[in-house]
Amino acid sequence: MADNLEQSVARHYGRDGLKEKVLAGIAAAGLDVDRLKADDLAPVDEFHTGGRLETVHALGKIHLRPTDHVLDVGCGLGGTTRYIANFGCRVKGIDLTPEYVELAKILSEKTGFAGRIEYETASALQMPFDDASFDAAITFHVAMNIKDRPALYGEIARVLKTRAVLCIYDVMKGAHEGLTFPVPWAEAAANSHLTSADEMHKLLAEAGFEVTEVEDRSAFAIDFFRKRLASVAPAPALGLHLLTGENSQDKFENYLRSVEAGTIAPTIMIAKRI
Repeated sequence: MADNLEQSVARHYGRDGLKEKVLAGIAAAGLDVDRLKADDLAPVDEFHTGGRLETVHALGKIHLRPTDHVLDVGCGLGGTTRYIANFGCRVKGIDLTPEYVELAKILSEKTGFAGRIEYETASALQMPFDDASFDAAITFHVAMNIKDRPALYGEIARVLKTRAVLCIYDVMKGAHEGLTFPVPWAEAAANSHLTSADEMHKLLAEAGFEVTEVEDRSAFAIDFFRKRLASVAPAPALGLHLLTGENSQDKFENYLRSVEAGTIAPTIMIAKRI
């Protein structure tokens, strides 16, 4: 069952010609693909609510050190891994979607980070790493597609050192029912598996974590998407629509309505491995 779900999720994110579309978008944006800076890619390679703004906000809570070895579970196109590498850290990113991993490698080479970041196509439920391999881990907008949460957090705990920090930024279940599809992470309910912040406390404790901070980012998300969706400007050459497909507008409108209704709540959680 897990294999079938993972295959379905990988198909949802993987798109024919994704590499070519993103590279064409880079060129159309007036950028030289062979002389890219990490910041140039921020409109497309940070596929989570608020993009770079929230990357900076969330990672500002965990105080990474240049000597840290950091794991990104569900790295997408690698935007957050490249931001972390700016701190001098070594970073490994895994993702279920082969197209994402292929493009993450290309973009890291083009931005000069190839020596500090490694990527693999792998399941978050069975990661190809030894026990206690990492000083910190992040997972941004990934768990919404994972039904077996005990396996996910147990596996993250396995590869983290004692007292290592975990930074989670996910869309969580709100106080009300009635999520409308499609949304950015799922075309239909079969691929959407949300948990509440209260449920997350229990899941993380059972996996061997101590939650140290929780921040509901709903107000930020509402303001962010209201401004974005109110714009009448044509879609930029480089943007998340290259990843979310032809029904991007519907996905983001449904997301905004659901946050406004309290059906979902983008939330940051910080935890330490006990």
